[in-house]
Amino acid sequence: MIEIRLLSTDELLCSVVSKVTEIRVREHEVMQEIAELERRGAASELGYRDLPQVLRHAVRWDLSTARRWIANAALLTNEITPTGSELAPKLPLTAEAVAEGALSIEHVAVVAEVMKTVPAEQEADVVGYARDFEPVTVRRLGTKLAYTIHQNDPEPRDPKPAPLGNQHSMFWKNGRLEIRAKLDKVTGAKYEALLDPLAKPRPTTADEGPDLRSREEREGDALAELVDLMLRADQLPEHGGEPVTLTLTMDYEDLANQVGHATLDNGDRVPVEQVRELACNAGIIPMVLGGAGQPLNVGRKTRTFPAAIRRTLVTRDRGCAFPGCGRPPRQCDAHHIQHWANGGDTSVDNAVLLCRHHHTLIHQSKWNVKLVNGIPTFYAPDWLDPQQKPRRNPINIA
Repeated sequence: MIEIRLLSTDELLCSVVSKVTEIRVREHEVMQEIAELERRGAASELGYRDLPQVLRHAVRWDLSTARRWIANAALLTNEITPTGSELAPKLPLTAEAVAEGALSIEHVAVVAEVMKTVPAEQEADVVGYARDFEPVTVRRLGTKLAYTIHQNDPEPRDPKPAPLGNQHSMFWKNGRLEIRAKLDKVTGAKYEALLDPLAKPRPTTADEGPDLRSREEREGDALAELVDLMLRADQLPEHGGEPVTLTLTMDYEDLANQVGHATLDNGDRVPVEQVRELACNAGIIPMVLGGAGQPLNVGRKTRTFPAAIRRTLVTRDRGCAFPGCGRPPRQCDAHHIQHWANGGDTSVDNAVLLCRHHHTLIHQSKWNVKLVNGIPTFYAPDWLDPQQKPRRNPINIA
């Protein structure tokens, strides 16, 4: 190996350029492999919500970095149709330049950004900018190119926003708080289960007569009562003689094999992975049916983890116990380490606090958690850590 101190400045710069080109070629190879992981649904196979979460653990990227690599990979790799046909990349000229090592991943992101504003036939010009200039200049030249092309066009309309998940809005008007909400089917079913017993018409009495409130008024009063009940968390409304619950019904064989779905009271279906997660939460009855359809087991209902146990978990875990997570206790669920379906009991020694994301991950992937000397200890899947090194959350450890 040549001692770099003996090289001239020109030789050193040539060496840097050569090595950076090699790095960019390898980056292109990495993006090809990332695209294949996305194409084959690797995240679902491994029990993760999406590929950025997989890469976050596999190569310790921030989620924003992982998403940028995945987005670039989608632009630069050949697409495979459902019939098996192979299509050219969305940005074929950019893909060629990256394969040569001429463009960085930062260049690709800027080229893609510019190409959203100009016709496809302008890709050669934009890639030409990227071959000659750094990304910030490419963006500026691309903006100028787009202006030149579209200067006589009518003003573009803003794109429609993507549909949201659960939505809630509230505002004060004439001394009253107006509330609007759109909830997913599981959350909506929970909400209905809480509100229904409180919204029943009051019994007819000699003094007050029949309940003349409209349904809207009864439900409004029920919501007001629900707010008061939440401030007195040890008191819950009753429905049919028992505390309010949400019932999930499914066959025992499906639950044991982790396949199929459960059915809510209103007939909607919930995937088995979500059933196992919901069973950790308060106010859920997992109704398991035997072969003939008779109730075989009714899981722990209403406050699966009582307040006293939760307070102990908050003191011990201080928030989500998953390694590296900083979610506070108020954003966490209590999770059965040994699941209720497998005989796990409801105790501090069989529980750990997890945020919603990591609660789902533990249920759907091959991550494991155990208590070691009273401290939640996690073990990654074999593909991530063949040595099965114990991992703890240093954020929550005193």
